[in-house]
Amino acid sequence: MLNLQENFHVLIIDDGSPDGTANIVRSLFPKYPGQLFLEERKGKLGLGTAYIHGFKWCLQRGYKFIFEMDADFSHNPKDLIRLHKACVDGAGVSVGSRYTKGGAVENWPANRIALSRGASFYTQAITWMPVKDPTAGFVCYRREVLEKINLNNIQFIGYAFQIEMKFTAWKLGFKIAEVPITFIDRKLGASKMNKGIIKEGIIGVMQLKWMSMQPSFKSRITSLNSN
Repeated sequence: MLNLQENFHVLIIDDGSPDGTANIVRSLFPKYPGQLFLEERKGKLGLGTAYIHGFKWCLQRGYKFIFEMDADFSHNPKDLIRLHKACVDGAGVSVGSRYTKGGAVENWPANRIALSRGASFYTQAITWMPVKDPTAGFVCYRREVLEKINLNNIQFIGYAFQIEMKFTAWKLGFKIAEVPITFIDRKLGASKMNKGIIKEGIIGVMQLKWMSMQPSFKSRITSLNSN
């Protein structure tokens, strides 16, 4: 990623990883001065809170396009260029999609594919959100989108976080574009998927739909600091 001509900057959020992630990142600072950054947090605070921390970090430093992606090589850094172009061309949010035309999944067991596709169909059926891969974690946001969203009121931290962010952006009127990618399952490490995360996703989608029907929903999801 750091070798791409578009001069991407990389922020790593590390919640006390026992594998020495923070030390590895720090050792690379001299090689990538001004491009590689590290934020360390104590304890396991959840994926969603890590992304929110990163979003706020980027907003404070004036970035115009802010990306999120997995750090296990499931997402191809070269696809960042196409996600960026989709937002430059008018989308508020661009999603690296496994399930739009041209998208694919490699090396994933059948049960994970079924779970992921089932979650996508379920989310579309309940929310009517026009996104074929609502749980995708490879996303580009225009700055204006994250400024408009009240990040402090994003409530989910696991599987439902990705859905809530896209749903909120959509409800605020931003265009969401899906860019086909090939998702390649990690070769090392283990997935953090568990019954609690799945339960959050199932119940969370219903909660999002219910909240969106309340008169206070628009004011709840809109940042007080947005223009």
